[in-house]
Amino acid sequence: MSASPTSATGPAGADGKIRCDACPVMCYIKPGAVGACDRYANHDGQIVRVDPHLLLNRTVLQGGSVVPFGRAGWDGQLVNGGGTFVTAIGAGTTYPDYKPAPFIVSSEIDGVDMVTVVTEGIFSYCGVKIKIDTDRYLGPERNPVRAKGEAVGHVTTGEYGSQMLSLGGVHHLTGGSKKEGRVTCETLLDLCNGKAVELTVDEGAAVLVQAGKPPVVNGTAEERMRVGCGSATIGMFARQWFGKVDEVVVVDDHITGVLSEHQAGKYLGIGETGIRMKGRRSTPGRYFQVAEPGTGWGGTNISDPLSILEPFDKKVAKPGTSMLMVSTTGEQYGFYRLNEALRPVEEELPEALRVSVERIRENCEPALCTVLFMGGAGGSLRAGVTENPVRLTRSVKESLTRVTCGGAPVYIWPGGGITFMVDVTRVPENGFGYVPTPALVAPIEFTMTLEDYAALGGHLDQVRPLASLDRGSDRREVTPHADNPWPMTPVHGSGR
Repeated sequence: MSASPTSATGPAGADGKIRCDACPVMCYIKPGAVGACDRYANHDGQIVRVDPHLLLNRTVLQGGSVVPFGRAGWDGQLVNGGGTFVTAIGAGTTYPDYKPAPFIVSSEIDGVDMVTVVTEGIFSYCGVKIKIDTDRYLGPERNPVRAKGEAVGHVTTGEYGSQMLSLGGVHHLTGGSKKEGRVTCETLLDLCNGKAVELTVDEGAAVLVQAGKPPVVNGTAEERMRVGCGSATIGMFARQWFGKVDEVVVVDDHITGVLSEHQAGKYLGIGETGIRMKGRRSTPGRYFQVAEPGTGWGGTNISDPLSILEPFDKKVAKPGTSMLMVSTTGEQYGFYRLNEALRPVEEELPEALRVSVERIRENCEPALCTVLFMGGAGGSLRAGVTENPVRLTRSVKESLTRVTCGGAPVYIWPGGGITFMVDVTRVPENGFGYVPTPALVAPIEFTMTLEDYAALGGHLDQVRPLASLDRGSDRREVTPHADNPWPMTPVHGSGR
């Protein structure tokens, strides 16, 4: 348990219960028990954090031994803390918000006096954005996404080779039934802490999502995302088909490509074949809506690729014309030759074309689920950093203050407030928590120079040096994520 107690409202009752004020639920916790959030406990008459406070130590990453940062007889001077970063994981919260952040830590980095303010923020205004790298159709845009039968989000606009889901948000957390809010909170927490979650899309698929893992769609593990749309695939591989086949159709839910009509085919001098496609012709060699979306060829609902063809033009087509039909992942393919009636007849795929199909597969990146936590830190937690919260927002926007989440880099959205987004796989394990209001608890750290902290009206009387923190069972040092930049590097935006 963390040795740093949070405040308790009022003295213990006759039964030893203490009221915890770490969140709006205000649990009464009996001795030796934990609150509804499983994060705070009544330990010897004090409310304490149950989980250890995490510190990042890059000496472990560099192969060296862990150097103790706490030392007896601290002399009151700043110390070089370039190898240790104090995260907010396990640090505690500022709730009820007028309190300074649990830890405001100073150290000297490359001759610059730095301050890191850490707190576990309570986020009612938060959610996750899920990027699912697969060509498989998951469901119509705007349709609800459900967990345990409850609506927890919706399908949003798909991007190149990826299906996108938006889950959570204040309306699902607090605007529906109690069960909807509870299930939404559980779903977000599991996803942010790297656990697998089963989701279903109305009028769509069931998908198992886990950060950093391939999606499982309708019970089948996906292997790859598309190499590109049908038109792009034509452009990438036209040379490899030239001279080996007369016609190529790349089947795609969005833009189906036809080699003989495509600019790439014209550039190579490929002649007309008399092929005629269903769907809506866009520019030459590019067709929209050749079929409905689905889990078949190229994200369509078809299992027979010939179903997207109209009869060949008898004035142009010739018997013996060869045709390759392939999906945007190379998972489905077929080779055909026109008979005397100008109808495609399937034949075995020639070895020369097999190489190009394998090349399509080779160029498809692995299927993957990316979970991005997104939260708005524009509310009351800023008061734990400064008595004038808007100055913190301005400092972040002016790049004077660096924001991290458990030491992981974040993307700060433009515009008002401090709205940030972080890849959950780069946050230390189990870095997220919850409170049953319901809301998610996420670590957030603000790092800046001591001079800038003073300028924004920070709680200077609460600043404590890194060297004053004792090592113990309530604190644990972990290795930083190998891909994360070191969060204690002086912020360049300050001009120092």
